[in-house]
Amino acid sequence: MVTHINNRQGHLLAVQVQGRKDAPVIMFSNSLGTDHGMWQAQVTALAEHYQVITYDTRGHGTSTVIADTTLQNLAEDVIDILDALAVEKAHFCGISMGGITALALAINHAQRFHSITVANSAAKIGTAEAWNTRADSVEQNGLAELVKTTHTRWFSEHFDYAHDVLAQKTIQSLAVTPAQGYANACRALADADVRAQLGQIQIPTLIIAGQYDPVTTIQDAEFMHHHIANSQLEILAASHLSNIEQPQVFKQALSKFIQNI
Repeated sequence: MVTHINNRQGHLLAVQVQGRKDAPVIMFSNSLGTDHGMWQAQVTALAEHYQVITYDTRGHGTSTVIADTTLQNLAEDVIDILDALAVEKAHFCGISMGGITALALAINHAQRFHSITVANSAAKIGTAEAWNTRADSVEQNGLAELVKTTHTRWFSEHFDYAHDVLAQKTIQSLAVTPAQGYANACRALADADVRAQLGQIQIPTLIIAGQYDPVTTIQDAEFMHHHIANSQLEILAASHLSNIEQPQVFKQALSKFIQNI
């Protein structure tokens, strides 16, 4: 069941807790233009052995659209959720926008995490100009045009996304994402850059890259791996949403990493 938790600014964040209450906690963070449902395969696979927390990033799903959206407060929302659920420490896994959120958490809130997993992300995703241009376009025209072409960015030509139920649900989640929430997140990504702080990360870090990812590349992953001392790198045969395109391999990589900490 999805519940709503107030963050420190008094805004509502949609949260779902599943799995074993007495088990280690894994928290998942969604990508731009999706919601917590994108983690369905991982939740199903891990709920037997872990307490699994998923949530809708601010401005996505049923979380409140908040004008003040920055990488700092994306990370603070995570801490607010953990505090509200009385979770002292968790493993954190984020993809794309959720991945750079993971980096910010490891830099500024390391004491709250056993590990982070940074999937299909980068310490600086894209350019400020491109993100601001996209934000302007979405504010003026909505998300309909992006929805038409998003499969080319999210999934590789090797993946039959048209007949994958979760892939179709995830594309639909983009279609119903509030346009202003999406635009606000774009502006946050325009300003988000933690390249200079990667060396501060000390907690165990798993970096997952997609072999066919045109958005956050293998080179982006290798850059993070080089600058984060206690990191591992896994490259999956997938595009940008590797957890959907390769759910079993993704789950295996994550489980092995966490079990060895």
